[in-house]
Amino acid sequence: MTIGIVATLKIKPDQVDHFETNFLKLAAVVLAEESGCRFYALHRSRSEPNTYKVLEQYDDAEAFAKHGKYPAFKEANIPLKDCIAEPPVIELLDGV
Repeated sequence: MTIGIVATLKIKPDQVDHFETNFLKLAAVVLAEESGCRFYALHRSRSEPNTYKVLEQYDDAEAFAKHGKYPAFKEANIPLKDCIAEPPVIELLDGV
C-alpha cells in the first residue's frame, strides 16, 4: 500500500528565498537517492505566504521508513534547519 505525506512547514519570513532554494536541492536528492519515493514536491500557500506544503508519496511503509535515513538526505537537510519557524505538522495518508 502506498503511503502519502502532507507536511506543513512554517518558514521564517526572512528565510523564504533561502528555504526555497535549498529545499529544491533537497527534493532533487530525495528523488535521485530514494528509490521508493514516487514524488516529493514543494508547494507554497496562496493565503499564507510563509507556509509551505510538501506532498510526498512512497511505494510502501518500508520506503517511507527509510526516507530520513539516507546520508545524502541528512546532509541536504542541514541548510534548512534554521529556516523553520515552528515544528512541522505531518499528516500520514494511506493510498487507495
